[in-house]
Amino acid sequence: MTEHPDLAGLQRRLADFAAVRNWQPYHTPKNLVAALSVEASELVEIFQWLTPEESARVMDDPDTAHRVTDEVADVLAYLLQVCEVLGIDPLAALAAKIERNEVRFPAPGPEDQ
Repeated sequence: MTEHPDLAGLQRRLADFAAVRNWQPYHTPKNLVAALSVEASELVEIFQWLTPEESARVMDDPDTAHRVTDEVADVLAYLLQVCEVLGIDPLAALAAKIERNEVRFPAPGPEDQ
């Protein structure tokens, strides 16, 4: 396996994983978004009662770092599956959103500093 697989390749692997297990009937947009929400909540749970300083050091503890990494992977997996079933290119969507935000929230000029 490559160190940094491409997004399309990961989406194919996720689709193949689900297909081999006959999970496609369950992978509706509604179900995938619900699963994405659950996984995001599991990530939130790790940080819930940490101070800002503790949250900044969360990756210092190997056990907690492993949990965070797994939950990030779960969130990304479900997000990629949502994009796959809805025909959304996640990188194009993100690039377009960044461009809209750059217009919506312009950087302060010298007179604003």
